[in-house]
Amino acid sequence: AADKINLIPQDFFAELCEQIIQHLNHKIPGVNTAELCQRIQTSGIEINVGDLAKIANIVSFLFSTAARNNLSTEELVTTLGNTVSTLPKHAVQVIRHVWNEQGKSISVSEDARNMATVGQFVDIKWKLGVAMSSDTCRSLKYPYVTVTLKVADPSGQITDKSFEMTIPQFKNFFRQFKEMAAVLETV
Repeated sequence: AADKINLIPQDFFAELCEQIIQHLNHKIPGVNTAELCQRIQTSGIEINVGDLAKIANIVSFLFSTAARNNLSTEELVTTLGNTVSTLPKHAVQVIRHVWNEQGKSISVSEDARNMATVGQFVDIKWKLGVAMSSDTCRSLKYPYVTVTLKVADPSGQITDKSFEMTIPQFKNFFRQFKEMAAVLETV
């Protein structure tokens, strides 16, 4: 991963670290590596979203472990120097700066440590479509609903999950949401 970190310009790496700290502080649901990767690629750097997600996971683990062990900035940098000799100098500088500025703000309560990790819902989008025909059927005229859920997984990576439903399936889906809303009204 160190060779991939070397590819990322310092400003983008700093933005990634800032987003990770915000995620660990529960200020944002996750790190949008797809959007950040697209911006890095637009600037002319060849990196794929999978590699960027791995880097985000490593840095997130680094920050959360440092918070759990209550490390000072110097202890973190010394530990990095002893264990990861291949980490680029600019990455160590960014990690030092971000940890020095915001590291102590990471809250690592016992409840948070013991809590089961599940994904977090971020956004939903839907659209109605009609399949007119296919290579095996000339006249379908079959309506469907496409739903795209934006979800932050436990590590903070934001991903899109899409699925299609027939109209009867969508009506059942909608009915279940109405039932959930009714139950929430009683709480």
